[in-house]
Amino acid sequence: MTDRPRFLSRLGLADAVTAGNAALGTLAAALVAVDPGLAARLVLLGAVADGLDGVLARRYGGTAVGPHLDSLADVASFGVAPALLVAATVTGAYPFDTAPLVYAAGLFVPAAYVAFAVIRLAVYNVEDEGAKTTHGVQTTLAATVIAASVLAGLATPAVVLALAAVSAPLMVTPVRYPDLHPQDALVMGVVQAFAILLTGMAGESFAFALLFLALGYLVLGPRFYWRTVDGDGDGEDPADPPAGADDRELGA
Repeated sequence: MTDRPRFLSRLGLADAVTAGNAALGTLAAALVAVDPGLAARLVLLGAVADGLDGVLARRYGGTAVGPHLDSLADVASFGVAPALLVAATVTGAYPFDTAPLVYAAGLFVPAAYVAFAVIRLAVYNVEDEGAKTTHGVQTTLAATVIAASVLAGLATPAVVLALAAVSAPLMVTPVRYPDLHPQDALVMGVVQAFAILLTGMAGESFAFALLFLALGYLVLGPRFYWRTVDGDGDGEDPADPPAGADDRELGA
């Protein structure tokens, strides 16, 4: 007999990174009113962790709880944290006593954003897990767009509110988004890393580049970016993991 808690025996290295992603999202949410730039960096760092846990799961093996843990972490990092970033930006600039309608929108839109993110993640776990395409905009992509706009110096209340208002319903649309090719994911990861690490004009430039790439994929991905030549985008890929593997999507 062992005194080791039962749940610890069910977790792997990838799961530890996933839990770290949830912690980063919580820190970002706590810092939105103190330092929006740091909060945005933590959201992007969570996106890096979200991609890393999938790599580790494929390399060293995943666990049965991995995909469920991944979605729970994504709620914190790519649902709640960016929503609070939007809410703090809008309500801080437009107090209730001077602009009640804008203030209300600054609360309602982020709340709807979180609700749609939760729905999207739940549907992904049931219907899209393991597929090379997925219904709706990935929560990671939506959060990246919002965070990158903050770091690029474009985070006016109107901009972040509009981005959240557009991203929220797109997360639950039937439009299918294909996974990124590994080399394209690597390029975005490098740009994202520099956007996180650099400050000043250099940091803003990389954040703007990341925003440009993310928006380009969001708008053009469903029509022009396909991983396979199969008619519905669901064909086999030589790099597909074996059936039953922990196939955490990069940005569920």
